[in-house]
Amino acid sequence: MDTVGLIFGIMGMSMGVTGFLFGIICFGRVEKLTKQLKDQGILGKDYKE
Repeated sequence: MDTVGLIFGIMGMSMGVTGFLFGIICFGRVEKLTKQLKDQGILGKDYKE
């Protein structure tokens, strides 16, 4: 039972780190897209997220 717990723990940590990195990358891309849309005038300058 200890081996199974260790395997699931390692899998959980790796999936958690992967999800965290994916979230950071997506947040940066959304910020970039918001800035581009503001510059093109599609979104108002006072747009709040």
